[in-house]
Amino acid sequence: MRRRAAFDVIAVRRRRAAGEQRDASRAAALRRRTSPPASRSVGRAGFTVSARLERFVHGAYPQSSAPDVLRYFSDGKGGKVRAGDTLKNPAYAAFVHRLAGEGPDALYRGETAKRIVARLHEGDLAGSMTEADLAGYKPVAREAVCSGYRVYILCAPPPPSSGVGLLQLMALIERTDIAARGQADPVAWVKYAEASRLMYADRDAYVGDVPNVPVAGLIDPAYVASRAALIGDTAGARPAAGTPPGIVPARIDATAEVAGTSHFVIIDGDGNAVSMTTTVESFFGSGRMVDGFFLNNQMTDFSFVPSGPNAIAPGKRPRSSMAPTIILNRDHSLAGAIGSPGGNAILGYVSKALVGAIDWKLPMKDAVALPNLVARGASFAGEENRFTPAMLTEMAKRGVKVRSGSGEDSGLHAVLIRNGGFDGAADPRRDGVARTITLPPKD
Repeated sequence: MRRRAAFDVIAVRRRRAAGEQRDASRAAALRRRTSPPASRSVGRAGFTVSARLERFVHGAYPQSSAPDVLRYFSDGKGGKVRAGDTLKNPAYAAFVHRLAGEGPDALYRGETAKRIVARLHEGDLAGSMTEADLAGYKPVAREAVCSGYRVYILCAPPPPSSGVGLLQLMALIERTDIAARGQADPVAWVKYAEASRLMYADRDAYVGDVPNVPVAGLIDPAYVASRAALIGDTAGARPAAGTPPGIVPARIDATAEVAGTSHFVIIDGDGNAVSMTTTVESFFGSGRMVDGFFLNNQMTDFSFVPSGPNAIAPGKRPRSSMAPTIILNRDHSLAGAIGSPGGNAILGYVSKALVGAIDWKLPMKDAVALPNLVARGASFAGEENRFTPAMLTEMAKRGVKVRSGSGEDSGLHAVLIRNGGFDGAADPRRDGVARTITLPPKD
């Protein structure tokens, strides 16, 4: 069984002449090998434990009581660290020092690889991974899937990630009157929920690490229009998957994607951008640690029903809801980037912020802070405390009864270039920040 790399990245690089680009790539590689990583400094000096991290360390999660977790988060006095304490990780500092010098071989081969395999074979539910399995792992670079939305082009990762789901959802929303209705209109939220349910029905039925995922069909204008025609002012019955062009038979999905994700967005002064979502899958991953980092638990992203596009099988990578997105202007110049952690709810979190920023013209910080509503199947999970009582009542009258609990909190990071500047924000539900850093002039 191939263990999936626990991150999705989408990036855009400013166009350069081919020779200049090659020289820049070599220089970047050299800098990576010679510059001390910031993570090494943090590992040595430590960082301040946040209130959110304290909540997870002391929470009733299975991994919170794992031996490696207890050891790492020990306060040295028989308890666990609390908010405000300094947490150091010299083992990780030493590892990233080797990683900077040796490149990927520091992880996939050698002493760290031996320790990973040995740790996986210990304790309950021991694994069967070998050093050869780890050494043979290869990341796959794939072409982004892109589609228009209003005056922009959105680009997101292809299957087995869920970028096509996000693009389909935005295309459905574009065919409603959500933009004209605004954030204070309960019908706007009902239509948003209905669009989400249609997208998830299709995503779950067709997207996975399988041949012939109907990517083009899922965002085909005629197909999207036929699905959007099902969206009304009230919630309908639980939607079934549609029949997009290039169809493969829709199948049953039973993926229970768990939490444990992070995201960041970076745009530099040269117009290069990266949107990256990373996960260890559930809080503290597998609960097992090697060389200062937790081993991920990504295999739980498979569906354990032995059919469907995300069924577990040798050589497959599990489907991910990650949807790091680059936003382009119609001339393909950079317009921004966005993404979020959140397990299955990621598509809801990212689409909500895009609607807020683009359709409702909100400042990015207000778009990110809008209430989360994740509608999938028969469930309307959301933040009851962020909707007004009147809004909840009016939505319920139309069949959308919001219930708390969409899984992992959103952690949106987003930037939109507009009005002559960077309009950026980090989700107030997490510990992230949005910063513009002025660097000294280049030599």
